[in-house]
Amino acid sequence: MRRFAFLLRPGWLALALVVIAFTYLCFSVLAPWQLGKNTKTSRENKQIEHSLTTAPVPLKDLLPQQDSSAPDAQWRQVTATGHYLPDAQVLARLRVVDGNPAFEVLAPFVVDGGPTVLVDRGYVRPEQGSRIPPIPPPPPGTVTITARLRNSEAPVPGKEPFAKDGVQQVYSINTSQVAGLTGVRLAGSYLQLVDNQPGGLGVIGVPRLDAGPFLSYGIQWIAFGILAPIGLGYFAFSEVRARRLEKSHTTDAATASTTVEQKLNDRYGRRR
Repeated sequence: MRRFAFLLRPGWLALALVVIAFTYLCFSVLAPWQLGKNTKTSRENKQIEHSLTTAPVPLKDLLPQQDSSAPDAQWRQVTATGHYLPDAQVLARLRVVDGNPAFEVLAPFVVDGGPTVLVDRGYVRPEQGSRIPPIPPPPPGTVTITARLRNSEAPVPGKEPFAKDGVQQVYSINTSQVAGLTGVRLAGSYLQLVDNQPGGLGVIGVPRLDAGPFLSYGIQWIAFGILAPIGLGYFAFSEVRARRLEKSHTTDAATASTTVEQKLNDRYGRRR
């Protein structure tokens, strides 16, 4: 074991700790992070694909109660009959639609015999200086809409709602946050209008079906986690081999020197 004693030196100990920490991060943080994103993306792609090939269903089938949400049915097309609450309208700011900035217009919608749900009417483009453009009000009275069911977004940390030009503005479409602003009790999921709907504005399409690079990234982090300790072992054995060769060369040189000296002694000793 003496040949491995050099591994207890500070430099090797520090290298070993770095490799152990890196391997731990690969298997416990980095790989699960990317693989989790791949699972989420794949799940959402399946939901989108299913929504594109399935006929709309009544909203009350998926959101039977006021506080209901349907995370497993995201992007599913639904129909609902009821009326808008135009006085409780809210804008979601700093949104991007087709690569350009936009406001998304949100309004509560009271479903006949069902919950009150937040409806994303679509988008409008800001005027110069991020000013709010004129926004057509939703139609009065009872209407029937078709929309896609969406999951409530998480609030943006450090970005609180505010009022400007008499309009409440938020940074994410979070139904609980909008309910607190408007005083209207809302369901946990919200609706995103499809094309040619009552109260609709600029249509927000579904995301492009793309699995992304997350699976390959996750596999790469697993590979890095495996290769790091293997690399450490390789360098350790390389050091042992180099030390062994150096010791062998030193021994051979000493032996050769002794042999030469012995021959010289023998030669000149006989002459005397």
